[in-house]
Amino acid sequence: MTTREPTKTLRVTRARAFLAVTITLLSALDLGLKAWAGRALADGQAVELGPVQLRLGFNSGVAFSLGANLPAGVVLGVTGLIIVAMAIFAWRATRTATLPARLALAAILAGAVANLLDRAADGVVTDYLHTGWFPTFNLADVFIIAGAVALVLVSLTGSDRAADSV
Repeated sequence: MTTREPTKTLRVTRARAFLAVTITLLSALDLGLKAWAGRALADGQAVELGPVQLRLGFNSGVAFSLGANLPAGVVLGVTGLIIVAMAIFAWRATRTATLPARLALAAILAGAVANLLDRAADGVVTDYLHTGWFPTFNLADVFIIAGAVALVLVSLTGSDRAADSV
């Protein structure tokens, strides 16, 4: 056993802890904002914030209301399976992933977990960000899209793997 092995093990452990903490914090932030929006925007009034309005909406489907006519249990089950697969991938990827790649994975998982937890309560996801030209969405959706874009960018630039993992 070399002295490098414990250091690498410690790095992987820290990376995985960072992943879990980041997912938890981002999910909590989104769920908190959804709870706030459910109370503050319940009267149907929109709040103007420049190009974005705060307007309460609910989505029984997934992206762009796809699957809105499916039973909530089916949407929850399929979404849950996708999240588990993504979590396994992220857990394994932390062995070699750079900080930007780990942040991207954490953002995607945080958004997915927050939307799943929100949907588990009543079969719908709370949306509150409205632009007028795009479907109403929430912060979790922003996390998913931003994380996916960031993951593609770090992959294309080759900065998704730590130098000592090669």
